[in-house]
Amino acid sequence: MTSDKTDIFTQFRHELHQFPEVSCQEIETRKRIKNFVSQFNPTRITEVAQTGLLLQYGEDDHGPVTLIRADIDALPIQEVNTFGHRSSINGVSHKCGHDGHAAILARLASLLAEKPVTRGRVYLIFQPAEENGKGAEAVLNDPAFASIRPDRAFALHNLPGYKQGVVVCRPGSFTSSVLSLIVKFTGKVSHSAEPEKGLNPAYVMADFVLQTKKIQHPEPQSEDFALITPVYTTMGETSYGISAGYGEVHLTLRTRNAKRMEALTNQLLALLADLSAETGIQIETAYTEAFFANENDPETVEQIRQSALKLGYPYIEKQEPFKWGEDFGLFTQKYKGAMFGIGNGEDSPALHNDDYDFNDTLIEPAARLFLELIEREHS
Repeated sequence: MTSDKTDIFTQFRHELHQFPEVSCQEIETRKRIKNFVSQFNPTRITEVAQTGLLLQYGEDDHGPVTLIRADIDALPIQEVNTFGHRSSINGVSHKCGHDGHAAILARLASLLAEKPVTRGRVYLIFQPAEENGKGAEAVLNDPAFASIRPDRAFALHNLPGYKQGVVVCRPGSFTSSVLSLIVKFTGKVSHSAEPEKGLNPAYVMADFVLQTKKIQHPEPQSEDFALITPVYTTMGETSYGISAGYGEVHLTLRTRNAKRMEALTNQLLALLADLSAETGIQIETAYTEAFFANENDPETVEQIRQSALKLGYPYIEKQEPFKWGEDFGLFTQKYKGAMFGIGNGEDSPALHNDDYDFNDTLIEPAARLFLELIEREHS
């Protein structure tokens, strides 16, 4: 492989980085990906999940079926970097490295074009809307995906803070269960000079937030890990003669698995019921942006470990799940599979930071690792 060939995937990644699109809006992103990967002669290209793309390699209906997934959406974050490929879209940028994940999958497509799949089928899914948790569900519910039923499903995520190129994995939960909770507090508006004639939710909201701090177990090594993060609150109006009658608190909840999440939400709902009974404030709850924990199949993890070591890549087995969520967990709920991480560099800015950028040197080794996993299944 020549350096020129490597450069086209770096250039492709930079193009995606310059023109980012947030979840469910990846229309131009899909066009760019489709135009680029068409040169690698997939057996079939299918548009899925409204703004996603599915590539098929191989036509053997009797052999193994492998799915490799990359996400393609960006975040509503203003980029502060000044390099040549910086985002050209105000307030939107690739701050989780999904542009890099897509470039890795494109490089894998080129490798499959060079070494055709003769046994079974391989599917590459460029998945939209990972950041809001809607993309995996949209893929799985798409009729075009219904007949695929992969024997193995793989995905990766780049990992800032880890040495460049190190492969990180673990059996069981790899990423956390994540759920966002919206709590609405309804009281009664009154004159601010006579708050006793109304029902102001402020103190109930404050009490609730303070009590969540006591409920959580933020130590990631603990089996009872539960992180509760306040992310947004609103109450009343900027009219100083009015005592507020309505407010909201939004929280993000993180646990090791779905069972622990159920216990945590039940605990919070019981707390809210008590606060409502004590104060007369009406309380309603709603959930959004749910992410299932990535439950890595132990046999699949062993395949990743052996493949990484065969290629000479350093390998680390993580002792506890990552605290962030990833909607590939919906795939691992349904199919045998695993997500692994690859180090983005020890000095890399963290994910979702405004100065983050994907490390282009990961494109080639990550694509080669996916190819090795495919060859283990399909040789």
